Amino acid sequence: MTRSEAQGRLPGIAPVSVIDIGSNSIRLVIYEGLSRAPTVLFNEKVLCGLGKGLATTGRMDEDGVQRALASLRRFGALSRQAQATAMFVLATAAAREASNGPDFIAKAESILDHKIEVLTGEEEAYYSALGVISGFHEPDGIAGDLGGGSLELVDISGTSISQGMTLPLGGLRLSETAGGSLPKARALARKHIGAASMLEKGAGRTFYAVGGTWRNIAKLHMEIGKYPLHMMQGYELSVEEITRFLDEIISGANARDPAWATISKSRRALLPFGAIALREVVEAMKPRSVSFSAQGVREGYLYSLLSEEERTVDPLLAAADELAILRARSPEHARELADWTGRMMPFFDAAETGEEVRYRRAACLLADISWRAHPDYRGLQALNVIAHSSFVGITHPGRAFIALTNYYRFEGLYDDGRTGPLAAIATDRLLERAKLLGGLLRVVYLFSASMPGIVHNLTFARAARPDLDLEFLVPSAYRDFAGERLEGRLQQLSKLTGKRLAFRFQ
Repeated sequence: MTRSEAQGRLPGIAPVSVIDIGSNSIRLVIYEGLSRAPTVLFNEKVLCGLGKGLATTGRMDEDGVQRALASLRRFGALSRQAQATAMFVLATAAAREASNGPDFIAKAESILDHKIEVLTGEEEAYYSALGVISGFHEPDGIAGDLGGGSLELVDISGTSISQGMTLPLGGLRLSETAGGSLPKARALARKHIGAASMLEKGAGRTFYAVGGTWRNIAKLHMEIGKYPLHMMQGYELSVEEITRFLDEIISGANARDPAWATISKSRRALLPFGAIALREVVEAMKPRSVSFSAQGVREGYLYSLLSEEERTVDPLLAAADELAILRARSPEHARELADWTGRMMPFFDAAETGEEVRYRRAACLLADISWRAHPDYRGLQALNVIAHSSFVGITHPGRAFIALTNYYRFEGLYDDGRTGPLAAIATDRLLERAKLLGGLLRVVYLFSASMPGIVHNLTFARAARPDLDLEFLVPSAYRDFAGERLEGRLQQLSKLTGKRLAFRFQ
């Protein structure tokens, strides 16, 4: 396939790559472009263990160094093959602290023919915080990024970031410093985290957990609980639930559960130490909840390169609009629906919060992305694409709302075996709103033939007739659109809402 045939890629942007040299792993991520909601083109990780033995020897592991240099040679070649127009190379705790760190960086720069930015602990905390800001809508709490060699903590409120701090509590380092002893590891973690007074300001707020070890704890929780939506971003647990689960990991109470097989062997040994670090953070901070972030230093670094105007763009709506451009029959029509449904919601006594407005608009932007599928499967395809796309700036209940809206829009205003798992994630309020929005879309799509130019001329109005609640006012120029199918859709909406509805052509 030549470049000109690749219509599944967004126009006007070019790939960029980030190489992240951590204490435990080295990762290459190639993104479709530098944007508010960047999509991953290619992603590869190698667990090199550069920080192995660092706590006791002060040096990076020699075998790890050789594996890392070999990996960097491959990553540089992959970045060039993907035609990345820019490459950013970041190194963290192991490279900045080891006595042989400067020599390793020099060799790595020679292999890549590129400058490597060795981040300080404060810089690492800053970019990690930006990663959380880029991935959550109006975050408020403390972000913690647990790497192999260190734990970075930083307070976040909206787009404001406090000065961060770094603690020598990476999963690999904690394991080695404690000699593999969990009780010793807990004492060390309690000592360092107890001295982090900034955590006291997080009481009753959210703790944002960043880093591979903590993400694997979330993954294990999903597997054991058979959670239906395996999306790491925004997976949120109450303090009571996360505390209980961390204690089970530390004690080994769930060690025989088959779900552990889903965690890579190289990660399993570090999970109890990561659980200890998170347990002590939760104990010291007393947050309202713990939310896991798939966005970290890499995404935060890219976010820092955006203009101020680009940073203010809503990442959920940006990603939904991009998917409409790539898959919908008419992105313009999708945007019309986002505006039109907002004007119609008050007629059905559906006052919206700011968050609900965002979700409704995203659902409308995504309402036609499955049109190429067979008619019998359009609803299911929309459900699956939306539920499993890498959206950010959205909660899991919000994601369920958007997916279910578009299932109902195709399949009808009822729940079945396919909707059950996601319906269990959505709140009762969001589930009700998803059916209402799906019902509105089912009516208006029959008028528009999925093309722009008509929707803005249609509206509901309070009925003057005593036997009706609302009339759907249609200009006389559109009288030829009248038909049994359209009437049937309107009466489905009537039954759903309990409002007596009828068309009136004028």
